[in-house]
Amino acid sequence: MLRNIKVEHLLEKPIEQQQIELVERKGIGHPDSISDGLAEAVSRALCREYIKKCGVVLHHNTDETQIVAGRSSPQFGGGEVIQPIYTLLVGRATKEFDGMEIPAESVALKAAREYLRTNIVDLDLESDMIIDCKLGTGSSDLRDVFNRDKVPVANDTSFGVGHAPFSELEQIVYESERKLITDLKKKIPGIGTDIKVMGLRDEDDITLTICCAMVGRHIDDMSHYMNIKEEMADYVTDLASKHTERNIVTRINAADNVACNSVFLTVTGTSAEMGDDGSVGRGNRSNGLITPSRPMSMEATSGKNPINHIGKIYNLLSTQMARDIVKAVPEIRDVHIRLLSQIGMPIDQPLVASAQIIPEDGANFASLRAETESLIDDWLSNVTKITDMVINGELDTF
Repeated sequence: MLRNIKVEHLLEKPIEQQQIELVERKGIGHPDSISDGLAEAVSRALCREYIKKCGVVLHHNTDETQIVAGRSSPQFGGGEVIQPIYTLLVGRATKEFDGMEIPAESVALKAAREYLRTNIVDLDLESDMIIDCKLGTGSSDLRDVFNRDKVPVANDTSFGVGHAPFSELEQIVYESERKLITDLKKKIPGIGTDIKVMGLRDEDDITLTICCAMVGRHIDDMSHYMNIKEEMADYVTDLASKHTERNIVTRINAADNVACNSVFLTVTGTSAEMGDDGSVGRGNRSNGLITPSRPMSMEATSGKNPINHIGKIYNLLSTQMARDIVKAVPEIRDVHIRLLSQIGMPIDQPLVASAQIIPEDGANFASLRAETESLIDDWLSNVTKITDMVINGELDTF
């Protein structure tokens, strides 16, 4: 099958040779990331329920989850939530199929609670958050679109964008948040899950500005708080030095005013308790980062169905393509992938699949083009593999 695959030589400096680079990651406890996480957890749970009861994934989208911030009174050694965080799980789901009723709301609520219990560990689900669910009814008439015996057709004319490999700064920003939560928090429970990392590289100087919601009940006093900040800064700087020889400066909670006793202290480890609302799609892209120095789609990925929703499939697919290309073809220094769908056309036949590559000096571009085309075509020939990876929880969407 002939596909419209275009591979071109990108005539610009690789990202790490450009003077300024900006990278951001909103951690899993940021209100926007909580919305993403809940939306995706609900979608995956619905997929599994549909497969169990109907043998196929039915129409649904849960990508409109909203978080309304609460109010709290944090204190060293304690504190309390005064007004609970309000979370609304909203979207569309198929609730009846061939005469069978499907408990979509019950599945959604259970999945949401399990996600929060596992990931937002300092949140008390009994008192700190209200979870509401308003899923509209999806159309069971879309069963042909969701028939796994054939390639689904695109739900929209839209695009997905991916790039690889991560730059040093991108790797540092991503790993800083991940390691603080999965590693250092085990030693220092006062570190909350709401961590935002902003990275700036100005030529060979890297500045990491980290905003972290501290958990008051695990912190004795201001001195203890300041010691934790210092230990976090040392930890991140050491972690970053493993990825780069550039100069590194790390700042934790730069807005703190110790003289006024104004610091980023929380009860639950997330700013959602005290004024920060959250929405799906306002945070990290599907590669886990916000990268204004790179090509980037603004499409929300989390919560969209993984069968025919291009906003999800093509963003995840383009990222996987890019990663596979730079892994298989080491002479490619950078690759940008852009996939454009056309509504009503099979998702394995994009209107265009574009690869822009920056080769290593002296590389044979004709050879790189052929290898890149082959890898893109192979992914498109097996496009429903992305759906399986999403349902099985093998891909992160934020």
